Order: sequence, then structure tokens, then C-alpha cells
Amino acid sequence: MNFDVVIIGGGPGGYVCAIKAVQLGLHVAVVDKAKSELGGTCLTKGCIPTKAILQSAKILHACERSSEFGVDCTVAAPNLDKIIERTKGIICGLNSGVSGLFAKNKVNFVEGAARFKSSNTLIVENGGVLTELSGKNIVIAVGAKPRLIPGLEDLIQKGLVWTSKEAIFPKFLPNKMLILGSGAIGIELASFYNAMGTKVTIAEMMERILIQEDNEIAESARKSFERQGIKVITSAKTQNFKADQGKVSVEIVDKNGRLEKEIFDVVVLAIGVVPNTKDLGLDAVSVKQKQNGAIETNQYNETSIPGIYAIGDVAEAPWLAHKASREGIRVAEKIAGLEKITTINLDAIPSCTYSYPQVASVGMTEEKAKKAGYEIKVGKSYFRSNGKALATGESDGFVKVIFDAKTGELLGAHMIGHEVTEMLPIFSLAISAELTEEELMATVFPHPTMSECLQEAVYSAFGMSING
Repeated sequence: MNFDVVIIGGGPGGYVCAIKAVQLGLHVAVVDKAKSELGGTCLTKGCIPTKAILQSAKILHACERSSEFGVDCTVAAPNLDKIIERTKGIICGLNSGVSGLFAKNKVNFVEGAARFKSSNTLIVENGGVLTELSGKNIVIAVGAKPRLIPGLEDLIQKGLVWTSKEAIFPKFLPNKMLILGSGAIGIELASFYNAMGTKVTIAEMMERILIQEDNEIAESARKSFERQGIKVITSAKTQNFKADQGKVSVEIVDKNGRLEKEIFDVVVLAIGVVPNTKDLGLDAVSVKQKQNGAIETNQYNETSIPGIYAIGDVAEAPWLAHKASREGIRVAEKIAGLEKITTINLDAIPSCTYSYPQVASVGMTEEKAKKAGYEIKVGKSYFRSNGKALATGESDGFVKVIFDAKTGELLGAHMIGHEVTEMLPIFSLAISAELTEEELMATVFPHPTMSECLQEAVYSAFGMSING
């Protein structure tokens, strides 16, 4: 079978690339190990299921606070089976939706595991049956998998150590849990299990949590999590993981060198991901890879071999679905020979953590802007001064913006608070469109909304606060 484009992987990078390529008149095939995996890790084991279980946690929070709003909610208890059932139902519906999009757009789907035979030929194995696919262009969109700690294989087999997959679809609610890592995945899982009643400890090897976020935002998040009862240990070293009567004992060394041995029902690994390149046969085509296995690409996501592209998590950080999708569109445009090809500023990819409270950011942190040599203006606006936030009982958190003092260019925006991930696109658009403080100040924001804090932060940066 011969195609203009063969895409390995049907995740948010692969399926978007396929549909865009068909729209541009190309003959396209997508190879994935199973039809039930369409949508990739994001849909089946990551972004979507975590948001589904976190919504259950959000409902539980609301029930627990109901008396503040003059509503008596006498019973508020999690039902794990129903939470997982609902989550799987959402996944099934969206997975079917991707299949439907393939049918609608006449994308050819081939089930099986693909590996390279040559630079334009793949061998696809499905149930022992081998099929060859030829493509003038091949796009690698196989994503990444959870990073593991060597030596813990036995504990994983015993169900005492979980990856994010097991943590999203738990068979029981642990009484006590240790989460290793405080990136978005670790923090979101901590929020969910804490809401469910689990005693959660986060151990982070770096000096602070959410290391990619602005320092003030990360510190505010830590204080909020600790107020909720989550124990946070930074600059932590974990060692000597051992099974102990159906549980797991761990030694944790804090930044002062103090060692504590604790016993947990389960340990969750949330220490990042590794590119999923092991079984692709990349040696057969000499595609260059980085030390961590990620595939090297140029500004159009083309690899060292012309006609072979890599997008999404397999092509390195940031490991985000929306970044993968944009790269998929760009690659389709490049293959189709468009004169104007989508540009992607990797320094302005929005980042969202759907914890309680949520964290959202785009662009430079204050620390990075200073390090880059910018003279900056910083503005902040706190939700405690916002009418809508007070009315909804969600007044914790703030918005922080960083501007170039000389040009008025928005360099970065950072937020922590209720549903701030839904407000972030305003600043993403501002950075993308190169809006200045004047244009942001001139925009009319609706009242009452929490989004008014975005504009108030801009006013603050230039000494013109109205409600601050």
C-alpha cells in the first residue's frame, strides 16, 4: 500500500496531522497498535481521564463547602467505581469520535505495531501478520511513556508502585500515598487523592515544586497544598524502597539531611516521561536521536533523514498535547508544499496544571526574563479584590504579568486560582499577536468576571491599578 503520508501513532499529534494532510489533498494512512488507542496517551491515559477524575474531586470540594453558600449537603463521599466508570465512558466516547473523524476525512487506519524497513517503508505487525506500507513521507508521532526508577520492577509487579496509568485508574483508594515528582502530573494526582481522603506526601528532588513555573506562583501553590493537608518535601532524596507486609517502606532524606523511614500503601512515579522509540527500528534508517532517546528535528520537525518527521513528545519537551497538535499541522503543511507554514514559538506554549487551585502560565517567568537581560515591569492582581471571585467563593490566588519595560511587549503571564486555565488563552493570544500593554488596557473585559484580574494585573505593571 502506497501513501503520500504514513503517520505512526494516532495521538493528538498524529491524528491532527492526518486530518490536516487530507484537507490539503494528500493520501494518508495512520498506524496504531489498537483502534482503542486512538487519541493517544492524552485521551486514554493522561489529559482527559485526569480531568475527569479531578472533576469528581471538584464536586467533592463543593459539597464539603456547601454550608458556606447556604446549602446543606449531608452526604459527601467518593464512589471510586462510579468515578472510574464515568471516566472510561468519556474516553470511549472521545475515542469513537477520533475513529469517526478518520472515516469522515477518509484517513486510512492500519492496526498494528510499525517499524522501519527503509526510509519510506514500514513493516506493520498485527497478530503475527506482517504488512508493508510505503509512504513518500513518514511522520513519527508515538509519544512517550512514564519514566521508571531502575530496581523497582518487582514492586511495580506487586502493585505497590504505580505509574500515572495505575494512579488514574486505581482499583482502590490508598490510605497513605507517596508521589515522587511535582510536575503537572504529580500535582494533579496529589489534588485528586487528597480530595478522596488519602494522606498524600509529595517528594520532589528539586528545590521547589512546579519547577517550570514562576517562583511566586510555585510558592503560593505549595502553601495552598499544605493548607489542604498535603505534605510537601523538596530537595528530597528517596531510597531503599522495600515491600513491607503488603505495603512499601521508603527512606526519605530532606534538604537538611534528616532521614525518615515511612510506610505507604502505594508509591506513585510522576518523574517525567521518556520517548517511545524503542521498537521503531530507527537504526535501520539512521535517524539521529538525543541521549534521552528523543528524535532530533529541525524547525519543521523534519529529522536527519529527509521525508521522515517527528512530532509531539517523541521530539522532546514540552510534553504537551497542544504542542503536538500544532506540530502535526505544521508538518502537514510542509509536506503539502504550502508557502506559508504555521510557526510555533516553543517559548510561548501555554502550560496548565489542573490541581486545586489551578496553575496556568505562558511565556517567560520573572526569573527567566531577568536572566535574558530584559528590563521588566511586573504587575499583579489578586482574586480577593475581584467581585466574581468573592461571589463564587473562589478568592484565593492571583495573576502576575511580566512586560518588557522598553517596548511594552508582554513577555509572560502566570496565574494561580479557580479555573485560571480557562483564562490563559487571553494572554496566549496577546503574546502570539504581539499585543502591547496599551492594547490590553484598551480591551473591554466583561463585568463581573474573574478575567477582569487579567487586565488589572496589566494596569498594575504600569502603576495604573484601578481596583488593586
